[in-house]
Amino acid sequence: MSRPTVQRARVRSAVLASSAAALALVLAGCSSSDGGSAAADGKITLTVGTFGTFGYKEAGLYDAYMKAHPGITIKENPTTVEGNYWTALQTRLSGGGLDDVQALEVGRISLATSEDLADAFADLSDAPGVEKKNYLPWKWDQATTRDGRTIGLGTDVGPMAICYRQDLFKAAGLPSDPESVGRLWAGDWAKFVETGKRYQAKAPKGTYFMDSATGLFNAVVSSSPVQYYKDGKLAYKDSPSVRTAWDLAVKAVQSKTSQGLKMFDTPWQTAFSKSTFATTVCPSWQQANIQQFSGPANKGKWNIAQPPAAGNWGGSFLAVPASGKHVEEARKLVAWLTAPEQQAKVFQKVGNIPANQAAYDLPGVVDYKNPYIGPGAATGKIFSTAAQAIKPAEIGPHAQDLSGAFGTGVQLMEQNGKSPAEAWDATVREVDSTIQ
Repeated sequence: MSRPTVQRARVRSAVLASSAAALALVLAGCSSSDGGSAAADGKITLTVGTFGTFGYKEAGLYDAYMKAHPGITIKENPTTVEGNYWTALQTRLSGGGLDDVQALEVGRISLATSEDLADAFADLSDAPGVEKKNYLPWKWDQATTRDGRTIGLGTDVGPMAICYRQDLFKAAGLPSDPESVGRLWAGDWAKFVETGKRYQAKAPKGTYFMDSATGLFNAVVSSSPVQYYKDGKLAYKDSPSVRTAWDLAVKAVQSKTSQGLKMFDTPWQTAFSKSTFATTVCPSWQQANIQQFSGPANKGKWNIAQPPAAGNWGGSFLAVPASGKHVEEARKLVAWLTAPEQQAKVFQKVGNIPANQAAYDLPGVVDYKNPYIGPGAATGKIFSTAAQAIKPAEIGPHAQDLSGAFGTGVQLMEQNGKSPAEAWDATVREVDSTIQ
């Protein structure tokens, strides 16, 4: 999930997660002494730890909640990149200072709901105003423990599309309207790669079909119900989606249809304004990056088409540490922030598709059209429809780290000139030595 002011990078954290048991012991012993506080006059401060931009401040939700609850002050503690946030969270787990509300990336949710760690978080299933039926079923299930406790409420999901430059497609002799573009690769990511070869044959000088083969790899894996884990065990070596994604990334690198950029880094950001690539895999949160980094000069040049296959890339949850000083007040805040009306406001402001499906029926969501992407692209309909078509996938405890490790492997080919075999072997060695 990314936002206009700062992107939520899907990158590997520098330090892998500690064991679930160790985290649980530390969490249970921590208080939020450096987080939420109570003043002498009875007023309290609730702190919210986030990564990237969740859109609550931008949509005015904190101010609205504080106005309705004069005794509460909300302070957000944001971190730019999720990997850095997760590393810092581990430090706080060992040193104290948990926030009253902690955001969790979907790639970490399996660890958070494990038997060893789940008791460290409060149950939110019965928080005031929470209705299970309103949430996408697979999203609710991701944050629910085996004993039926829901320790995180979904904030958003990352249904994918393909964002593309209409002007560059026209210049390369390809169709440029969304329906025709979607038909170029309908039903098969291999067709997407083949379209890249067609584009590159007549590409405007200095441009590439896609920004990053890493993005392609993540998209292919994310559109499969079988990813890195199967039946609770690591299964990436035998995963059809991982092998298919790797092979297609190799083809993109070898055909030079990818510019070879590292997603979310400064050169990638700059490439938007320089118009050097024609497509990017486009989870709903990617819209904000496109608008921010492409700039006013490129308004209306981007459009959006259906992807080869429906899938989910990203999405997060809000959780409440059970050891916090203001657990009940934090539960109420989380329930309110993830209610349909609030999620609709966040979507309209920063483009995050709600995890609360009741929001899809509200004005300004399914009928929303992004004024930057278009003209008149039915972004609300495209993403809300895609969200409801997502097939649930098993998310293991180190899914985020695995995604990062394979992203690094693809970059070994794109940026370091390693052969596919060398890059695959290096990735396997890293995974086998660091992830159990």
